[in-house]
Amino acid sequence: MVNVTLRQLRYFDALARHGHFGRAAEACAISQPALSMQIKEMEGALGGLLLERSARQVALTRLGEELAQRVRDILRSVDELGDFARASRDKFAGRLRIGMIPTIAPYLLPRIVGNLTRAHPELDIQVREALTPKLIQELAEGRLDTAIVALPVSEASLTEVALFTENFLLVRPRKDDGAPVPSREMLREMRLLLLEEGHCFRNQALSFCKMQASPRELLDANSLSTLVQMVSAGVGVTLIPEMAVAVETRSASVSVARFKNPQPARTIGMIWRKTSPLARQLLQISEVVCLAAGKARGRNAAGPSSRNHRT
Repeated sequence: MVNVTLRQLRYFDALARHGHFGRAAEACAISQPALSMQIKEMEGALGGLLLERSARQVALTRLGEELAQRVRDILRSVDELGDFARASRDKFAGRLRIGMIPTIAPYLLPRIVGNLTRAHPELDIQVREALTPKLIQELAEGRLDTAIVALPVSEASLTEVALFTENFLLVRPRKDDGAPVPSREMLREMRLLLLEEGHCFRNQALSFCKMQASPRELLDANSLSTLVQMVSAGVGVTLIPEMAVAVETRSASVSVARFKNPQPARTIGMIWRKTSPLARQLLQISEVVCLAAGKARGRNAAGPSSRNHRT
């Protein structure tokens, strides 16, 4: 009988993800020698090497690669045991791991956490900010309970709950205040500033303008704040989501304008695994997110409505 502990499985999973003993040990909050010892004991129990060790990094052996996904599945199932227990309680308590994309987190996070803390004081809220593909991966691996993203994500294993829609606004230099708002055709002739590759908001802006990125025409940034400051400096124009306007334009010399209808917009929602035992609680949390966004149910969207997309 193979005698492998749950702790060893968690340590191995950390090593597989980080590819480095030091970073894995830090993530697991233990010393590097202790982590190394546990991995060696795990290899002894399994009767084979899991890692190829070098001075700077580690790589998985063939056995390690075959084991990595199985270990993630085991750990996700173990974590869901705790979720089943929490779901059976009257009070929503314990750890809640929420992911958010960067074009949402700075603007909604304080209010969401504040509202959740007041409604469920026994919750231990942990927040992860990352791009949508990373959040989807961590949801699938059981490292997140839910994520707040722009919909759709169209993942067969995930439930999508639409919360509200918000418009994109045009940000241009202060000197352009009062000038006619350009059409999408006119935007294609202007220097349009966008977020760098990987941000879904970039793709949404390009889709509205019906254009593809070209390094000669577009300038990229890694945050909405940088985009707005570049506009303030007279570099070009940009689009930002409505929830970001108050924060990002308060110290910038820019003008903000709405497009004519139909205005560019995005749908914000929550996603979680279809198998999550916390589905009922997460649906309740979606209501809290709507309140945090200042959106009345039924005004900008149909309210939280489950939509399961299949690829």
